[in-house]
Amino acid sequence: MLEQYEQALDQWIATKVAQGDDDQLFASGYLQGHFAVVLSQLEAQAEQDHQALDDKMQVCLETAKTELAPADFLLVQGAWNELSEKIATLEAQ
Repeated sequence: MLEQYEQALDQWIATKVAQGDDDQLFASGYLQGHFAVVLSQLEAQAEQDHQALDDKMQVCLETAKTELAPADFLLVQGAWNELSEKIATLEAQ
């Protein structure tokens, strides 16, 4: 499952690099770092489904709230929502 998440991230970022604007590139790059940390945490857990991923990402996003300007946080939150929907769609297939 984690490999699918990583592949989804890679594809999503490739799309942002190819077609995204500066804000999307910033948000995807920022999110990529947190996503990598979360995946490494999930490797040590029995639960590795989308809900477990989302729960851990929400904790990371709470940290991001204190690190980023409000406008930048909204960009990162929107990026996570988009990527999360993509992953949920893959998991449902």
